[in-house]
Amino acid sequence: MHPAPSVIVFTTFSGLGFGLLAWLGFGYPAVTGWTAFVFFAIAFGMAGGGLLASTFHLGRPERAIKAFTQWRSSWLSREAWCAVGAMGCMGLYAAGLVFLDVRWTLLGILGAALSMATVYTTSMIYTQLKTIPRWNMPITPVKFLSFSLAGGALLAGQVTAALLLLLLAGGVLLLSWNMGDKALTNSGTNMASATGLGKIGKVRAFEPPHTGTNYLLREFVHVVGRKHAQKLRIIALALMVAVPIALLALPFSHIFALLAVLSHIAGVLVARWLFFAEAEHVVGLYYGKR
Repeated sequence: MHPAPSVIVFTTFSGLGFGLLAWLGFGYPAVTGWTAFVFFAIAFGMAGGGLLASTFHLGRPERAIKAFTQWRSSWLSREAWCAVGAMGCMGLYAAGLVFLDVRWTLLGILGAALSMATVYTTSMIYTQLKTIPRWNMPITPVKFLSFSLAGGALLAGQVTAALLLLLLAGGVLLLSWNMGDKALTNSGTNMASATGLGKIGKVRAFEPPHTGTNYLLREFVHVVGRKHAQKLRIIALALMVAVPIALLALPFSHIFALLAVLSHIAGVLVARWLFFAEAEHVVGLYYGKR
């Protein structure tokens, strides 16, 4: 698929923001007063900013409110409700910590659970799409959740947890690439099934269906060269996992901690770009692009 910048920003920063909210909800770090205000401001800024960015790729952003009415059948609607619930709970929880120096533990745990539920529902928007075999796998929500928890631990200053979760997220990322590269072939979908002409005989592309481009080609048929993809995968893994771990292993320094966070964010952005760019929508088979 053609990677939309707004969706890359949304999935990256909302995941980080809700990951940090989850850690804060469970009491890590145990902050109050203005220190708590700074942590929650970062978390809400990332989570809210990411959600706001998601509206930019909608054809009619003013109709986004209608998404709340489709919760029975739409993962997008469920994501919206979970996000509102998470930010509402965590807003009250933050108010208690910042202004009253009170920790409402049950409210924090509920907010943390809703924060992770938001990340899960976001992942399911993509996982449910059978037309994109690379996404339509159980490991997709695992990847979203592992990224969120690892990034949240890094932002929350939980060094030991961050080291373990970064390794886990890196392993999940490698596994998802390995499984994803085989997904289209394993799905059994090919040009014959895409065109419905398999009963006649062997199907091959002779001429394009039309002389110009169209919406499907612009949005759903984006081909990344194998060598180019391999280089970006190495960059993503290095920035997201290897560099932060190396920096966290050094004697603690606020500069090193900041660099670790920035490197991780950059790596997640590259990984997210690949997540969309490598998505092989089966409609590409109809145009002979797979």
